Amino acid sequence: MSAKKSAAIALVLFCSAFGIVSVAAAANPVTTADELVAQHLDSIASAKVRGEFKTRIAQGPITFKILVGGAGTLDGKAQMASDGKKLVFVMKLTNNEYRGEQFIFDGDKDQVAFSSAQKTRSAFGNFVFVQDAVIREGLLGGTISTAWPLLNLEARKPKLTFDGLKKIDGQELYDLRYQPKKSSDLDVHLYFDPQTLRHVETLYSYSISNRLSTGGETAAAQQQQTRYRLQEKFSDFKSVDGVTLPTHYNIQFTAELGNGRTTLSDWDMKALDMLNNQSVDARNFEVK
Repeated sequence: MSAKKSAAIALVLFCSAFGIVSVAAAANPVTTADELVAQHLDSIASAKVRGEFKTRIAQGPITFKILVGGAGTLDGKAQMASDGKKLVFVMKLTNNEYRGEQFIFDGDKDQVAFSSAQKTRSAFGNFVFVQDAVIREGLLGGTISTAWPLLNLEARKPKLTFDGLKKIDGQELYDLRYQPKKSSDLDVHLYFDPQTLRHVETLYSYSISNRLSTGGETAAAQQQQTRYRLQEKFSDFKSVDGVTLPTHYNIQFTAELGNGRTTLSDWDMKALDMLNNQSVDARNFEVK
């Protein structure tokens, strides 16, 4: 038998064996929260590599748009810096009516900055200010941040509920419900790609039942629930220093008010540059 023929047979046998392994892996889907978390963490990097990184800086351009309830587009810069559980996320826009956002968590206290020259917060900023589990739990920014809670569940101690595959925006994703140890009215769902186990979306929702009006049946019928929906999406994953991270980060915030008015705002960050184990000035995390 020629060397070329032997090599060809060996290649066929190797490919066949690889196919058997692939089928076996596909036949064993995730069935528990523990399995999902373990495989998700491996999708980021091995435990050894994950343990090597203490800080991370992500930065890049940002585009803000009002999609519903108004119109307008603003461009600016975004930067997220994290050091363990500490996090600061800044979106700077060149507009006095809306300067952007700044969220800070120093490991104990959190802060949401004013977003206008009039010292008022945006609807998004006010939502995070009230529902501060978004930043206190390290959820904001997903795996872009070292504060990502699935990296240290022993410290966070949340309740995780695995809800299997759900169709989200036409795509089948694993659904993991996240309930902070500290009681919260916020409904949080983390979604993962079933093929890669990468975290690709977080959905937060919160509803308020309005008090019934005393103005008669007609006025009472006009009263509706106020609903808030915060959606984070992550894509364009790339390996940076051996860690697989998303370089496209999109945020959408929807407010459906009791008076029937709806607003939808969008913040889009593409081509984010990731820097691991860079020195981060501790003053960035100071809550004033």
